[in-house]
Amino acid sequence: MTATLARLKPFTKWAGGKRQLLDVLCNNMPPNYNKYFEPFVGGGALFLDIAPQNAVINDLNSELYYSYVAIRDNLSELIHLLNKHSIENSKDYYYDIRSIDRDGRFEKMTETEKAARLLYMLRVNFNGLYRVNSKGQFNTPYGRYKNPKIVDEELLRAISNYLNNAEITILNGDFEKAIETAQAGDFVYFDPPYVPVSETSSFTSYTSDGFGLEEQIRLRDVFIDLDRRGVYVMLSNSNVPLVRELYKDYADTTLIVGATRMINAKASGRGKIDEVLVKNY
Repeated sequence: MTATLARLKPFTKWAGGKRQLLDVLCNNMPPNYNKYFEPFVGGGALFLDIAPQNAVINDLNSELYYSYVAIRDNLSELIHLLNKHSIENSKDYYYDIRSIDRDGRFEKMTETEKAARLLYMLRVNFNGLYRVNSKGQFNTPYGRYKNPKIVDEELLRAISNYLNNAEITILNGDFEKAIETAQAGDFVYFDPPYVPVSETSSFTSYTSDGFGLEEQIRLRDVFIDLDRRGVYVMLSNSNVPLVRELYKDYADTTLIVGATRMINAKASGRGKIDEVLVKNY
């Protein structure tokens, strides 16, 4: 069940975003469902595109969570801060803003200031990549954009209007906690950090906690539990043997889809990558 408004798009770049696969995802959603859940919402490409009127979205990344909340509850200040970043933007300014999580300033910032910092950095840094080191410090270098669009006020206002006029719960926690209230007839879409496609790559991590093998197995178990509860479930992940083994019981309803991976530090790591789309219906 979706809103009858213009299709919205993500307000930020986000690694693993699903804009290019929206048609495939929408065509494979259940035709009818009650409440929508997205426990790894990220940039919210699918969520914002279908604009459900009753939904729970969640992300473990606190700054991303602050961004959704700021767009809903504190839009004027967020736009003001982004405009300031836009005016000041330069390589030196970016590195000063990036260093905030290293010199004690971060803890003194408001949640909206943290949101504006994140959205600014993702607009101007290298490939829009969110990457942190082992200490949880943002470490993506400055990009080479001539005229980055740091403030899209029209889009932000449209998203804010949607979030304020629909029943949307925004959470910042573990994915399993986010789907606790899902009932038969609801729909859950999982878009977790992907299993690596090669032995030399590491598990995708946009939090310092990471998302390793144990989490992938726990996610599979949650998928099965939701299936038993009568919830519609769809999951995206890498097309690798481990994922196919984890979801072998759903092989008959698993699709292979091709996606272009653009956010990678090395050009050789970009290009067409097969993904799987696992469903229980």
